[in-house]
Amino acid sequence: MLTVLLALPVFVFAQEQKKSNDSEIKAVVAQADGYRINGVANGYPDGTVVDLLNGNNRAAEATTTVSAGKFELSGKLSSPDFKLLVFDKSPNFIPIFLDNSNVMVSITKDRPDQTLVSGSASHNDFMEYSNISKPYEPLFQQESAKDPEMVRQCVQALLNFIQNKRSSFIAPLAIFRIHQVTGDNALMEKLYAGLTPEVKKSPIGEYVGQQVDEGKRDPMGKVIADFEQEDQNGKMVNIQSFRGKYVLIDFWASWCGPCRGENPNVVAAFNKYKSKNFTVLGISLDKTKSPWLEAIKKDGLTWTQLSDLKGWSNAVSQQFGITSIPQNFLIDPNGVVIAKNLRGAALEAKLESLLK
Repeated sequence: MLTVLLALPVFVFAQEQKKSNDSEIKAVVAQADGYRINGVANGYPDGTVVDLLNGNNRAAEATTTVSAGKFELSGKLSSPDFKLLVFDKSPNFIPIFLDNSNVMVSITKDRPDQTLVSGSASHNDFMEYSNISKPYEPLFQQESAKDPEMVRQCVQALLNFIQNKRSSFIAPLAIFRIHQVTGDNALMEKLYAGLTPEVKKSPIGEYVGQQVDEGKRDPMGKVIADFEQEDQNGKMVNIQSFRGKYVLIDFWASWCGPCRGENPNVVAAFNKYKSKNFTVLGISLDKTKSPWLEAIKKDGLTWTQLSDLKGWSNAVSQQFGITSIPQNFLIDPNGVVIAKNLRGAALEAKLESLLK
């Protein structure tokens, strides 16, 4: 669910607003029948493979090669969407928010940060959003406990962007970020309602719509609903058995890259606070038992683990409307949900405040 885009650092290309001296970059006109990317690839030898990847699953959607320092890619999108431009299968990439336009790209091999992209109105909005959001990246990446003043400034900056860009396909991303730093479901729903129908139907628009629906089922501030499921040994475990402890209910799966990337942080938190009335309860959205057990062992997840091995149809995840992972709820000793989606330093900071 757009995990790549949402996990990325905020991108800012310094030259985006400058005029280019490259004669190959010129005024472009939108085309209704699809997109065409005409590129200048300085420093790349002939035959260099150029892939346009889906921004979510990184699947190649178009491929070509560099010839005489140039390349061309074309296709058609049902809606403007986030893409990654990759040269020679490198792990590095150029982010493009692409629409059905004639798009010009100029990249120099040794200076990817100087890349110029022009011709896509959605990409222009994306770069404007990126410039606005860059100062607040620590909030999005949860690198530290939230600074109330930084949150206020971030929300105001993004609200101003949304107000000026209600028909932009980047507006849902700004709405998601506001919700990420505030947890305000009512505000997210209100802002989402103000988007145009076309934007709501876009991939990010649909994702935010799912978050709005999930927010209506959000248990924050309430005693968590009862549930039980089998652990890895086939024993039924009920959430009621954890009363009296702070519990991080962690939704994950062995096949989920971001989940596995977050596991070391959860392990560190568990080891630090397990003697202070804290534990973790894992709920896996795996379908097959062996990779689930292998991931538990490899990642050192020594707490209770539950799964019915039904993937996204896991009964507990369905009960709580889980549509993306990793996700978690932190409940207090009375079973009241007191926090949601704590990761990295944010999880450490929350537990430190509770379990001194």
